[in-house]
Amino acid sequence: MLQGLLGLFAFISLAWIFSENRRAVRPGLIATGLGLQFGVGLLLLKVPGAQHVFIFLNHAVEILDKATTAGTSFVFGYLGGGTLPFAEPWPGAAFIFALKALPIIIVMSALSSLLFYWNIIPAVVRFFSLILQRTMHIGGALGVGTASNIFVGMVEAPLLIRPYLLNMTRSELFALMTCGMATVAGTVLVLYAQIIAPVVPGAMGHILAASLMSAPASIMLAMIVIPENADSTQGDIASPDNAISSMDAVTKGTASGVQLLINVIGLLIVLVSIVSLTNQILGLIPDVANAPLTLERLLGWVMSPLVWLAGVPWAEATTAGTLMGTKTILNEFLAYLALAATSPEALSEKSRVIMTYAMCGFANPGSLGIMIAGLGTMVPERREEIVSLGIKSVAVGTLATLMTGAVVSLLY
Repeated sequence: MLQGLLGLFAFISLAWIFSENRRAVRPGLIATGLGLQFGVGLLLLKVPGAQHVFIFLNHAVEILDKATTAGTSFVFGYLGGGTLPFAEPWPGAAFIFALKALPIIIVMSALSSLLFYWNIIPAVVRFFSLILQRTMHIGGALGVGTASNIFVGMVEAPLLIRPYLLNMTRSELFALMTCGMATVAGTVLVLYAQIIAPVVPGAMGHILAASLMSAPASIMLAMIVIPENADSTQGDIASPDNAISSMDAVTKGTASGVQLLINVIGLLIVLVSIVSLTNQILGLIPDVANAPLTLERLLGWVMSPLVWLAGVPWAEATTAGTLMGTKTILNEFLAYLALAATSPEALSEKSRVIMTYAMCGFANPGSLGIMIAGLGTMVPERREEIVSLGIKSVAVGTLATLMTGAVVSLLY
């Protein structure tokens, strides 16, 4: 109990230490963020059947993913998700990221443009304004982006509020980026749950709860680091592409999505390559503890105290820290594969559950590349600001998921 409480205090304190304006941090924001996080955790972990409501919402994302797969499989065949002409040697072996995961950016771009033309998204923004102004005191645009991040990716969610991005405050923009780093898309929830199901009972429920619980934590921590000093973004904005008809909106949204997709793929290749190059350079250094140095191992040592604060026993902190390092330097997919292969002697059942939550976020260099390319294309006027906030959003997003792990260590 004390370990988890100490972790919550430590993670919030770290955000406060690096705050741009400590005096502007509102205690009410912290209380509301913690209350929402514990509330969602209690609801999903303790109330029977509550998860089915959110699983139903996630089915909407699965429908969208299925619709996208229909298009990619028609164009790319089995490479885009069509029927495989061979047996898959292991789950996910035939998953080609560029052809299966990223094309949803184009569909979301076209769909969001259409929904703006129909004035649906502006109406949703106004609705969220009324609710979130009275709870976390954030605007409707950020509220829609935050809620969307729970079910879609870090690029698809901002697409829904693209016209609002230019006028968002710096605090709102950073909070949106941080939420993208602290959650995972609904399209990968099932995949991750399948991977860890053999070692984490009720894996689907835990993965879903993790993304939901980290959303309020990410907003709270982001607004501690960069407190709000202006009015939140609420207003009505017309269709982002100045469309004159529904078909025109779809066409222009598709064109914007294609440009966005190309930028995301290019920057993703570069950043992942830089990580690999760095690891090869570190490999020239003599082995340490009978293993070569890598960014994952280095960050794993740094993460050991942090995962201990999240509730993992110290005897298991090195193993858990390495998993967290893998997640942060590479991605959460590989980290979950490593978690599934970890022996019960190395991590207890409770530690595996805590790490399921702590690793459930997109905060890594590859995702940072996707976010910078995506947001930079959507709002090029703020590209420099987005780049300057990038690394900070990864750090705060990681703190948010660790904080969720600490909450679960108290509730589990």
